[in-house]
Amino acid sequence: MQVHEIMTPSVHVADPNMTIREASRWMRDDDVGALPVGENDRLIGMITDRDIVTRAVAEERSPGNTSVREVMSEGVCYCFADDDVEGASQVMATRQIRRLPVINRQKRLVGVVALADISRTGDECAQDALKDISAPAARGRH
Repeated sequence: MQVHEIMTPSVHVADPNMTIREASRWMRDDDVGALPVGENDRLIGMITDRDIVTRAVAEERSPGNTSVREVMSEGVCYCFADDDVEGASQVMATRQIRRLPVINRQKRLVGVVALADISRTGDECAQDALKDISAPAARGRH
């Protein structure tokens, strides 16, 4: 089974110039902890609830004046729409993430695949990924 068969094709994509207040409202409304950040259909980063807390709240930045670009994570993991589901779940397990942006071979963002999507396939790889995602982080990581 390929990722494009189970991914969510229509997702909110945060603009890097929107405020973190707007992005966090989308997260709340979609009940997710991460949004892809895109510019001209290109994936340029991810903003997570953790980015907002550790890079904005902890530094006492104003949510109405701080842009997504200022706090987003740039080194983003992704998978291709034609990758197999097992490969995507291995990336999630290795990186300890639950949502993975999906791009096409032209490197355009086409959706997001979540661990929940993979679990609905009934494949054992979702259970293995969840176990690795839930494992305690290695010592020394902050």
